Amino acid sequence: MIVDQSVPESFVVRDCEEADMGAVTALYAHYVQTSLATFEEIPPSHAMMAQRRADVLQSGLPYLVAIGAGGTLLGYTYAAFYRIRSAYRYTAEDSIYVAPDSMRRDVGSALLGTLIERCTNQGFRQMVAIIGDSGNVASIGLHEKLGFARTGLLPAVGFKFGRWVDSVIMQRGIGPGGATPPT
Repeated sequence: MIVDQSVPESFVVRDCEEADMGAVTALYAHYVQTSLATFEEIPPSHAMMAQRRADVLQSGLPYLVAIGAGGTLLGYTYAAFYRIRSAYRYTAEDSIYVAPDSMRRDVGSALLGTLIERCTNQGFRQMVAIIGDSGNVASIGLHEKLGFARTGLLPAVGFKFGRWVDSVIMQRGIGPGGATPPT
């Protein structure tokens, strides 16, 4: 099937439901098996992915999906606490995966933009992205488009597909950011 990239597909961004987890698991497995976007090397089971979602939701953090007009999963994103120590409590880390045939259709921008808004409304002040592979121009570009700046590079911290892989660290302030103390 040829997809006309000039006509964006209509979609909605909504909270992820348990029924979405089969498609989420399949999309993540694609990235595990074919890319350096994740440093995981063996795709997690449906049960493991469902537990990860449950853990995010139990923490009170957002887990979102983009669903196309035909009910197809176009991508997903979620927030996690950046680190577990209490001083990091105002910093969230995002994860985002967009279906390959949905790239350059504003799906990533809508997902990440909604995630940023939700985290801001929850009182977070910073959002961090740890991007697998310094050559991951799609993810780096998406984060730059939404106001993230590159703040660091961890060279050769992963080894996947027979080569060393970097992690790019990107960050943006959300809400008042670091300009004022939290209330």
